[in-house]
Amino acid sequence: MDSTERKNLQGANLIGANLQGANFVRANLARANLTEANLQEADLQEANLQEADLRGASLEKANLIGANLQGADFSNAHLLDKGANLQGANLQGANLQGSILQLVNLQGSNLQNSNLQGSNIQIANLQGSNLQGADMQMVNLYGADLQDADLRGADLQGADLQEANLQGSDLREANLQGSNFQGSNLQGSSLQGADLQGANLREANLQEANLQEANLQEANLQEADLRWSNLYRAKNLSLDQLSKVKTLHGVKLDEELLISLKEKYSTLFELPD
Repeated sequence: MDSTERKNLQGANLIGANLQGANFVRANLARANLTEANLQEADLQEANLQEADLRGASLEKANLIGANLQGADFSNAHLLDKGANLQGANLQGANLQGSILQLVNLQGSNLQNSNLQGSNIQIANLQGSNLQGADMQMVNLYGADLQDADLRGADLQGADLQEANLQGSDLREANLQGSNFQGSNLQGSSLQGADLQGANLREANLQEANLQEANLQEANLQEADLRWSNLYRAKNLSLDQLSKVKTLHGVKLDEELLISLKEKYSTLFELPD
């Protein structure tokens, strides 16, 4: 297809169009209808796709670096097969419900208040991305890289975060009820005030994590590494839960709980091998 660089296609009707490999660099596609369009390998770098309709579109290997996708509808879109590149893209308020985003590069992207409910984001790169207030219920983030991501106030209820990298991430006030963090890396993460009721943190790395005032009711902490973590004023945390962790070396705890644990499970405070 001929180059469409810098073209004005605002509000264009491109339903089902074959745009494979097209050049849309810095093009204006605001409010364009791209439902079921084939955008495989298309170059949409710095394009304006604000409020565009991309439902069911195919975006495998598309380049969306720096694109403006604010308010766009990506529901049931496909961005897999070694991943589309959305590095630094603006997806604020976008609808990505049920989308396939495996292996996609979303590093440094803005997904604030977006809808990712039920999406498949396995092994995707979300380093340093802004997911503040995003709806991520039942999302699949198995093995995803969320290092230094901003997830403040995000809703991750029932999400699968097994083996995910959340080192240094900000999860303050996030809803993590029933989410699965088994084997995930949460080292140095901020979880103040987060709701972890019924969450699975088995074998998770919580070294130096801040869990002040987090709700840990019925959370599974078996073999979790809590060395140097802050559990001061954590809610609904029991002696039984903490007796099953890998280590409590250097942990900060409410005095009453700390005394009981040292009396009954003193070896937990030793530095593990």
